[in-house]
Amino acid sequence: MEYRNLGSTGLKVSELCLGAMLFGERTDERASVEILDEFVAAGGTFIDTADVYGAGKSEEVVGGWLKGQRRDELVIATKVWGEMGPGPNDRGLSRKHLIAAVDASLRRLGTDYIDLYQAHLWDKDTPLTETLSTLDGLVRSGKVRHFGVSNFRSWQLQKAVDLCRQHGWEQPASLQPLYNLLDRDPEFELLPVCRNEGLGVITWSPLRSGFLSGAYHRGMTAPPAGSKLATPGSHDWDAYATEHTWRVLDELEAVAKETAHTMPQVAVRWLIQQPAVTAPIIGARTPTHLKDLLGATGWFLTSDQLERLTTASQPAKPRYPYFD
Repeated sequence: MEYRNLGSTGLKVSELCLGAMLFGERTDERASVEILDEFVAAGGTFIDTADVYGAGKSEEVVGGWLKGQRRDELVIATKVWGEMGPGPNDRGLSRKHLIAAVDASLRRLGTDYIDLYQAHLWDKDTPLTETLSTLDGLVRSGKVRHFGVSNFRSWQLQKAVDLCRQHGWEQPASLQPLYNLLDRDPEFELLPVCRNEGLGVITWSPLRSGFLSGAYHRGMTAPPAGSKLATPGSHDWDAYATEHTWRVLDELEAVAKETAHTMPQVAVRWLIQQPAVTAPIIGARTPTHLKDLLGATGWFLTSDQLERLTTASQPAKPRYPYFD
């Protein structure tokens, strides 16, 4: 496992980040601990969760496991926004909720500080200055080492950076966007903002809900029973079951055969080798799944293989104002 700086900060993280979204729910505590142990044994140091995952269960599982670890050798990231109670202030990015939420996350994680505290979503009901000044205060208090954002639009991200610079506040260290071979829209504006402003990029859904896992192929008219895409209302099969997707899968399968790696390993490897990406988040549901995804490290796609995958997955460019 190699290590990279998180954007322009001095914080070093492993080139893969372990996503804990399923811990405590679809993945029980015993299997979650096994996954965490195997990830660290492979050299992983970067673990991502959120207060809303399992209504706090994910953080509790990570926190229980942390008690037996060398805390300072790990980078623990969590997120804040989601509904954590019935009250009107139990969600969002207000000062009141942020201060209450960080203390609750610290209790569940059983730690004195959070390495990376991320705004999970944009909050249209709270002034951005209120959110950013509060996050700056949390960094100054020592409860948080760095903060980042997830699922922001490019103008929202740039505005956050500019306001922090204007007021002398701690600046965001990273963005956590949806980005993979089937979701490359961040390349139009989000990733350029990150490169220009020195933000790290931690990508989620590297296998696009299983489409890049090897379980999908041309000719399918519906997702496999029991898959994420078969869950009513959770994912849009029709949006991805297109000729574009099948073309990407054809090339992904061809490169996988050439490299003697699995399709998931190649899909994650493509992300690792993208210049703007710091670390893809791998959300392993089982220890076996984790072992496969760890196989994305320790080797390289050739420039030709990278180009073929990039060309096959190239999204249609919006006509305006993208002249070049």
